[in-house]
Amino acid sequence: MAVKNNTEVVIAGNTMTLSGYESEEYLQKVAFYINSKIAEYGKVDSFRRQSVDRQHILLELNIADDYFKAKEQVELYEEEIGAREKEVYDLKHELIAAQIKLENTEKSLRSAQNELQESSRQIVRLETQLRNYKTKE
Repeated sequence: MAVKNNTEVVIAGNTMTLSGYESEEYLQKVAFYINSKIAEYGKVDSFRRQSVDRQHILLELNIADDYFKAKEQVELYEEEIGAREKEVYDLKHELIAAQIKLENTEKSLRSAQNELQESSRQIVRLETQLRNYKTKE
């Protein structure tokens, strides 16, 4: 079972303790993300003129927007991965079919070579018999 971590972080100048089963590094990363958003919007005059409650709502909306965009991107990547996995699957089957065809062609070639050798031997025997027959006459 995972161990719950308590990590002190600073968010918007306030020290607080975050608790979770994630690593301390992850909890610090979350705090850094929140601080980055606060700093980003703190530079915008129209944001700073809003009440604190409205600022919080705007930040929450922006973070939710980031979340849904990231989630959509993940879904697109998952679809792309699925398509590529299907492509790999299809290519593997094509490769197997090509290997089977190659093996069958190689068997046919060996068979044809054997027939050619047998025919060549037969020709040599027949030519020998014909020469022998002509010399007896």
